[in-house]
Amino acid sequence: MDAFEILGLKPDADEAQVRQAYHQRVKACHPDQFADGDAQRQAQDKLIQLNLAYEDAMRRTAGKQKPVFHTVSPEQAKAVAKKLLEQQRYESALLQLSHAETRDDEWYYIHGQLLMGMRQYSTAHQSFREAVRLQPENLEYRRGALDAAIAIKKHQKWPYRVAEWAGGLLHRGRKV
Repeated sequence: MDAFEILGLKPDADEAQVRQAYHQRVKACHPDQFADGDAQRQAQDKLIQLNLAYEDAMRRTAGKQKPVFHTVSPEQAKAVAKKLLEQQRYESALLQLSHAETRDDEWYYIHGQLLMGMRQYSTAHQSFREAVRLQPENLEYRRGALDAAIAIKKHQKWPYRVAEWAGGLLHRGRKV
């Protein structure tokens, strides 16, 4: 889906309209609003999708107004993201990747790998599928999409949901 479609806007929307649509949608799907773990994960997936759409829409409206943030060449963004991925610094890698001027098949593949590391399997699957759409003959991209689909199915089973819930309790207990 196009960034403007995700935000519910027409392609000629300006920066203020993009910002307003983004804030409205974030309020509606913020994970903190949900008590159920599955609903929280779905909301987080939606939030990631909204964040990426927001950045893309703001970048595209930047030609009409001032730029939103510094962009880098796709090669540079992907190289830094790959290094951070190796170090399992997923959030930092995702941020670096988001600064790429354009997105290609490899960008979506790396994005999928990062999201798999963050256990955002559904969104990772979407990224892998986009990489496959752009390069249908690439078996590595297809393998990533399959791994994400299997992870989605696997983590929908109740033993994994209970384990994730218990892990969340332990994680919160360490912060206190």
